[in-house]
Amino acid sequence: MVKLAGPALSLEASGTIAKTLTFAKWKGRPYVRSRVVPANPKSGGQVGMRSMFRFLSQQWASVAALDQATWEARADAAAISPFNAFLSYNMFRWRNFLAPSQAYPEVETPFSGTLGAQTAAAGVRSITVTQAITADGNGWGMAFFRSTVTGFSSAFSNLVRVLPFSGTDDIVFVDTPLAAGTYYYLLRSISDDGALGAEGAELNDTVT
Repeated sequence: MVKLAGPALSLEASGTIAKTLTFAKWKGRPYVRSRVVPANPKSGGQVGMRSMFRFLSQQWASVAALDQATWEARADAAAISPFNAFLSYNMFRWRNFLAPSQAYPEVETPFSGTLGAQTAAAGVRSITVTQAITADGNGWGMAFFRSTVTGFSSAFSNLVRVLPFSGTDDIVFVDTPLAAGTYYYLLRSISDDGALGAEGAELNDTVT
């Protein structure tokens, strides 16, 4: 990436030229880079990172003001917003298969609530995976991992969705669209200060 003072004779240039160079802005700074096309934008790693990014982006607004304030020093040091500091640091943690945290630095207190039954039920091109919640404790999110083979281990690269806790309401993930076949799932809780819970029992069902 190359920073520019006036890319393409303009302070606000953006877009791609001849499928070769891409002009854009990052943290308010104009830059140009070679155009990159992912070899497989739907790879496990891509989906896993996007799933966590989606969760974090949607959850920032509901993070308590005191916890949001803990990101200010890190944000100031990097000349970015607290929101961007929260996102970038937690995505770095997730890439290393560590749970995100609402506050900085993370304390990694284990999940203190109680999980109820887990179920998986196939539908039309879909499987509905449900996690019952007996007590939410310090639960923040429930991570859903998926594989097409049994006996798999959860990893950042097989994450397919993270959904937030809402008191003791069931957490329901509708995995769709799916091709015909059998799918296997593992669920893990995420505490509000950065701890990833143990894997539950493997669930499965078959889409026809």
